[in-house]
Parts: sequence; C-alpha cells; structure tokens
Amino acid sequence: MDFPVYSGNGAPASTMTTGAQNGFGVVEDDENLPIFAIERVQLQFQITSLVAMAVSNNILYMAIGSGKILRIDLNNPQDIDDVELPKLKSPGTGTIKNIFLDPTGSHLLVTTSTSENFYLHARSPRAKQLSRLKGNQITSVAWNPTEPSSSTKEILIGTSDGKIIETYIEPSDEYFKREERFSRLAWKAADGYAIDGLFVEFIPGKPDMRRLLVSTGGRLWHWVAKIIRHAPGDYSPTFTKFFDDESAAIHKDFSPAARSILSISPDDNSELASEERTFAWLNESGIFYGKLYLTPANAEVGNMIFKDSKLLPESKLPSNSSSINSIALTKYHILILRANEILAVNLLDGSIVFEEQLSYNENIICITSDVKSSTFWIYSSESIYEITVLDEERDIWKIYLQQKSFDNALRFAKTEKQRDAVAIANGEFLIKNESYFEAANVLGKSSKAFESVAITFMELKRMDALRRYLVIKINGYKPTATMQRTMLASWIVELFMEKLNSLEDSFATKEFERNNAPLEKIIDEKDERQDLFEKPRKIKKEKNSVEDELNEVKNEFHEFVSRHKSDLDQKTTYDIIASHGREEELLFYSNEINDYAYALRYWVNLEKWPEALQVLRKHSDPDIYYKYSTVFLVNVPKETVDTWMRVPDLIPRKLIPAILSYGLTVKPGKDQNHAIRYLNYVINKLKSKDAAVHNTLISIYASDPSSDEQPLLEYLQQHDLQRCYDTDFALRLCIKHERVQSCIFIYSSMGLYEEAVNLALKHDNTELASVVADRPGEDTVLRKKLWLRVAKKVISQEHGIKSAIEFLKRCELLKIEDLLPFFPNFVVIDDFKEEICAALEEYSRSIDNLRKDMDESAKTAENIKADIESLASRFSIVEPGERCYICCYPLLARQFYVFPCQHSFHGDCLISKVTETGNSRVKRKITELQMDTEKGIISDELDAMIASECILCGPKMIESIDEPFIDEKDSKSSAEWAL
Repeated sequence: MDFPVYSGNGAPASTMTTGAQNGFGVVEDDENLPIFAIERVQLQFQITSLVAMAVSNNILYMAIGSGKILRIDLNNPQDIDDVELPKLKSPGTGTIKNIFLDPTGSHLLVTTSTSENFYLHARSPRAKQLSRLKGNQITSVAWNPTEPSSSTKEILIGTSDGKIIETYIEPSDEYFKREERFSRLAWKAADGYAIDGLFVEFIPGKPDMRRLLVSTGGRLWHWVAKIIRHAPGDYSPTFTKFFDDESAAIHKDFSPAARSILSISPDDNSELASEERTFAWLNESGIFYGKLYLTPANAEVGNMIFKDSKLLPESKLPSNSSSINSIALTKYHILILRANEILAVNLLDGSIVFEEQLSYNENIICITSDVKSSTFWIYSSESIYEITVLDEERDIWKIYLQQKSFDNALRFAKTEKQRDAVAIANGEFLIKNESYFEAANVLGKSSKAFESVAITFMELKRMDALRRYLVIKINGYKPTATMQRTMLASWIVELFMEKLNSLEDSFATKEFERNNAPLEKIIDEKDERQDLFEKPRKIKKEKNSVEDELNEVKNEFHEFVSRHKSDLDQKTTYDIIASHGREEELLFYSNEINDYAYALRYWVNLEKWPEALQVLRKHSDPDIYYKYSTVFLVNVPKETVDTWMRVPDLIPRKLIPAILSYGLTVKPGKDQNHAIRYLNYVINKLKSKDAAVHNTLISIYASDPSSDEQPLLEYLQQHDLQRCYDTDFALRLCIKHERVQSCIFIYSSMGLYEEAVNLALKHDNTELASVVADRPGEDTVLRKKLWLRVAKKVISQEHGIKSAIEFLKRCELLKIEDLLPFFPNFVVIDDFKEEICAALEEYSRSIDNLRKDMDESAKTAENIKADIESLASRFSIVEPGERCYICCYPLLARQFYVFPCQHSFHGDCLISKVTETGNSRVKRKITELQMDTEKGIISDELDAMIASECILCGPKMIESIDEPFIDEKDSKSSAEWAL
C-alpha cells in the first residue's frame, strides 16, 4: 500500500502538501480572514469504504468496510499499521459499525453490526475479541480520566439498548486469557434508548468523586457521586454504588428522538484556559450546550449547569434541507455538519462565524476531534478533511465587549489597540452606571481624549474621580514629558487642597451642629429611650466617617507628593498650597523636597521649638545652625546643645555670639549653663585648640556672679601645661571680676611669683602665698626672698610669736636671724628663746662637722704625698728566661714593658695589640706618635696610651668579656670549635 501524505497539524514539513488552495496557510493579523479553514488530506492510496475514523494524541485510526483497521502516527505518517479483524473476513459475518479511541491514542474499541466487539492496543499488531461484551453493540465510551496507557483501567461503555457497563481491559499475549478483567452492568436506562454519549471526569480536590454525563435519545443525565477506590492490584468495579443515590442524578429532558450526540470540548493548555470544560448535546430540539461547573461538588451542580446552559435551535441556522448529523466542540465554537455543509457557531453569542459547502459528490459521514491535540476532522467514505483553526480567539474579546463583560474582553484582547478599546468602553459604561472612581481607574489607562474625560468629570462635579484620573494619567507619561507631568501634578495638588478644605468644613459643620443642637431634637417622641442612645451613636459614626475620610485624603496627598515631588514646581506648589491656607501640607511638602529653611522659619515664627529642632536636625548645612543658633540657644538651651553636639562639622568659634547672648539670660543659681556644657564638650571631647573657644569659657567662668572659683581653677589647672587661652586676657578678666585665686594661679603659671605672692598677701591669704613661694623650686634665692615676704606678713598678723615661728618652719631656707628684723622692738627674747638656742646649737654642730671634715682632708693629703714619694723608688725584677706574653719570645731581646701585675710585653707587640683592639681614633694617634719617634721626637704620650693598663687583666679586658674567642673570619678555627 502506498504511503499517505498528511497535510495538517503534527506532520513534518517534508511530507505536507496542501489540497484545496484556500490561501490560509499563513495566519495573518487580518480581521477579514476566516477563523477556520478546511483542507483536504491527500492520500497516496485510494479509500473506497471508510466506515469510521478516530483521532487522539495525533494517532489516527481508520475503519475500512473490508474489516481492516489502519493506524497512522501523524508525527510519522509514512508508517502505517494494517490490522485485520479475524472474524470479519468471511462474508455475512458483519461489518464495522464504529470505533472508539481513548484520549492517549493507546486503546481502541471496535464494535460491529453483529454486536461483536474487539480491542486493539497501540503497541499490538492484532486485535483481540472481547468475549464478555459479546452481544452488546457499543455506542459510547467514557474513558478513565487518569488516562492510563498500559491498560484501560475502569471504563464505562454505553450500548445500543440503554445499558452502561463497567469493564477493565488489559492487553495480554496469552491466547486463552480474556482481555477483560471484569465486565459488570452498572446502570440501565428505563426508556431503553441507546446510550449515545458518556463522559467521566475528576472533581478537583475530591479524589473519591466523579462527574458522569450521559446522553440518551431525549434525556441528558448528570451525576456527581462517589466511586469505590481499590488498592493497587484489586480489579474490582468502582462504580458499584455510584448510581445508588437517586438524588445525585439530575436530568434534562427534550423530545425523544433517535438523533443524539454528546460532544466535550478538547483539552486547553493555553494561558487563557479555564478548568471548566464545555459540553454540547445534539438532540431533536437543537444543540444544548453549556459549561461543566466544578463547584459545588454535589448534585446541585447539575441543576446549575442545566439552568445556565443554552439551546441553539436548528431553526436559527441558515435554512437547509438537511438536518444536523454531527457536531464537535472547539474551545469557543460548535462545529456543525449538515450533509455536506460545515458551520461554526460561536458559543458566546450564537453567531455563525464560518460556513462552507463541501463537494456534493461525497457523502460526509461525521466530524471527529482529537481532544489532546485540538485538531478537527471530517471524513466521508472516500476522503478525509482537516478543519484548521486559524485564529479562534481573534474575535472573542469583541463578543465579551458587546456583552459588557469587560474583564473577559481584556483577557482576550491581544493588541494594545484592542485593550484600549476595551478600556474606553468599560470607562464609559462605568460612568453611565455612576461608578465614577472605577471609571477613572480604567480611563486613566486608555487613549480617550484627556480633555473629554476631564470635562466629563468636571461637569458631573466628580472631583474625586477627576483627581484619581489625573493621578493615573500622570503615571502614564514618560519621565521626559516634563511639561505635561508638571501641569498635571500642579492640578492634582489643587484638587487635593480643595478636597481637604471641603472635608474640614464638613467636619467643623457637623461638630457645630452636634454641639449646639437641642437635646429634644435628638430624642424621637415615639421611642424616647431608644433614640436617646441610638441618635448620638449615629452622630458619632458620621463624625468618625468624615474624620476617617479626611485622614485618608491626607495620606493619599502625602503619598502623591512623595512619589511625584520631582514633577512639582516648587514656587507654584507653594503658591497653590498657601492660597488654600494649608499650613500642614506646606510643611510636609517642604520636608519632602528638603526645603528645611522654610519649615524652620515657620516653626520658629510660631515658637514651636520641638518641631523647629526636629527640622533643624535634618539639616546638613552648618550655616543654618549658625543663623538660628542664638534664638534656639536662648529658648531651648539643653536641646540646642544636644543638637550641636550631634553635628561634628560645626565650627564652635561661629557659635560664640550665640553663647554670649545666652549668657545674659542665664539666671544664677537656678539654671544650668548649657553653654559651659557645650564648650567643655568642644574642648575635652573634640580637643579644640581654638583660643577664642577657651577664652569664651574663661569669660563665662570669670563673670559668673557666684563667688565659687572652683570651676575656673579646675579649668586653669587642667590646661596649665598646654595653655590654649590668652593669659593676658584671662588675667585681666580675673582681676576685673576679683577672681583672686585664679589671678594668683595665672601669675604663677607665667612665672611671676613675686606678683602672685604679693597679691595673695594683699588679700591676707598667707596659706596660698606660702604655696606660691615654694614654686620656684631650685631657685633658692628667689624662694627665700618670697618666703621672707610671707614671714613678714605672718609675723605681723600672728598674735603669738610661737605660732608664727611654727608656720615659718615650713621653709628650710629661713633662719632665726633672718626673721629677727621682722619682730617688733618690744618683743622680749623669752618668747623665742628656745628657737635661738636651737639655732645656736645647730651652728655649733655645723662647726664641729666642718672641723672633722678638715681633719680628714689633711690626713688624705698626707697619704697621697707618701704614695707619690714611693712611686719614685718602685721597681720590678725580670728573670733572664722570662718571655713576652704575646709573642712568647725572650723578653730581653728588645724593648719591653713590665706592669705591676707582672705581665710583660715587647714594645712592638704591645703597640700592635693595642692598635688591634682600639678604635679608629686610637689607631690613628698611635700611628702619628710612632712616626714622631722615628724622626727622633721623644714623646711620653705614646707610653701613656699603650701602657696605661695591662691588656690581659686591665679594665679593657674585663669589658671585652662578651666578645667571642674565635674570630668569625677564621673559618678553620671556627670549624674546630663547632659542635
């Protein structure tokens, strides 16, 4: 048999040829193009008696009148399987009546005119007879919704005599083994009409529930009930009790007729797909179709489905002498076959979108569809046609738009132009229905003329909707459209201000009416007690609603300003808000655009210092701090200083005018001087060396009305070693404000001890004067001079001579004879006789010590003289065989030196050794002296240099204890000592 060549979905391009040249091979974006096209499938073999055809999952089965089944994989159409039914070879054994293919294309059931039934698996080369189903002519099959491929699992089979049989078919290679695991009668129609259609599906979220749709000659049944689930390996029926609950069975009746076809929409995996399938049932009255709702998961869903379903009477179709003989469902259309005429009716509005007449020379048998691949086919006894879906969703948005279903229309609108049309129509519809705010949301995203929409809202006095429309519109402009965005933003601000004023007026009016209304008007005469409580509650509710709306609009304004502050012109916005007297909004706007100067001026003028400080803290410009330093420090000193201390970039020198002004307002003894706290922070924490800062702090300390000098003294003592202040300035201030102790300290730090002592004595402060008198330290002359002044003052003040003498004992430089001139003439010696005696005794001891020292010195001189005389006669004996301690040669061979320690050396050996161990200066000097000796110049200096000490036991040898015995350069000796 020749290979067929398939033209349609799924076939490789190399095997495709187009039959009828309709020009629709390429789908163009043109609304005038048809939604469907019919293409004839070109086969390279002749079909003379095609009885039935089924397509699923791109697997096509053809039943030939001769009893053959042709199986073609449309993905590989050159491969054809030819299967013969064994019992149909002989004449008179019957013919193939119909075939039924599962959605996976794996299982095929064949029924014959003699009620013989066969099963063919996709991987099997031959068909098997179903003996348990013998005598039942199959008219419909409800395949298992799990869509198994190795077996059918539990399926329902409808027969020509009104029976529904549950069976389980599993292919087997054993000859005598039956294919059916079981076969059981599940239900039988009371009227005996054939079961023309069966469909089973899951109920989402309900694994034990199934929906069953059954069509007979004049009735459509709907069940939602439970099945019996079995463990794996248990091949028992599952629909045993499915039909027991009569309340689960819902039916729709029409006039009984032999014509009945049930069609279910194909699987839809597109983005716009719905989980709910569509059904269509051809009956005597026409086509009954609707959505298979999934909820509620009970029998009631059947009533809802039948209630919402529609009937398409055959009379509404174009007139034709032939009646409908077949239907098939696409996603959004019903394909109708009437003799040789094909119609496509839209499911949404019932309009006919496609109509085409096929050749009258052929007897078109039926329409069939591939529910998995969404392909549609027509076949006659001699030909096969494919109904190609070009762009089924193209006009769906228009239909939804005409039906005012704008959300669905928007879902199906593909182009920007279509979406815009939907938005405009939706907005106009909402305006007519007085849903102005929703209309603003929709029209703001459309291309409808801006002026038209704005004028419409203004004429209707719907300013809230207008404001919303402008907000959405401004978001639609690109950032580069500066002028448009600025104009819209300014207009929106104006609308916000009007709305806020209006709400506040309403709120104030209601408050006034509530506060001034007589109680009698609130109480209803009919139910006085009830209204006494209900009416005030109602008024409070109205008050809260206005207040809530006011807060909501304020929040909306804040959000708008935060988002669009870059679109607002600063001057224009200030003018708009100020013209409405909205101070709060002015401040918010100024904060948002970081115009803190405006907010600062505002709060300062109102003397709202916490708010003003809060704005000030947001500033990063130090000049603002300097500008407002005085007003803040005078009014809120503590908080101001805290703020200054958080800003490290401030220059303290520039804050001095504010500090001095603040000093005039501080009340002594009551207020803490926060300026001192800040200056101490700058000096101690920031380590400022600025003399102006230090001088200011000294000025505040010195001018303090309090007589306590301790803070000033502590500061002066702390900075005594490193004075950053002007001492002359500090001294003048201390003198001016009579800070005596501080003056004395400054005099002392400047080294002016006499002035310091004089000042202390001037103010009768002998204790402080005595402390200053000890300052000169090692300058005993000055110390004694200062102490004499103190002594004079103390003696003149003290009433008791003894106490004066005790005080003056604190200085060891003062003697009794130094103090005698200061005592008055009338003082008797008895008052300080003890001191005079003690002084005389001290002098006596000093004389004795001097005499003793003189005696010891004379004795030492005599000893030295004796040693010098003994040196002249000192000698050393050299033995004849004595050798030089350096070269070990006889000592008497040449000039030599002998030391008191009895070590002896040749002169040249000693010179070489001293030169070797001495420094460069010694070497150079020895060399010069040797040259002088060679010239005949005799010098004792050479002897002094080389013979000053013994080189073996003298001090130099002891000092060289840390030097190594072996020279590092002597590698041979070093190797011998290596460990």
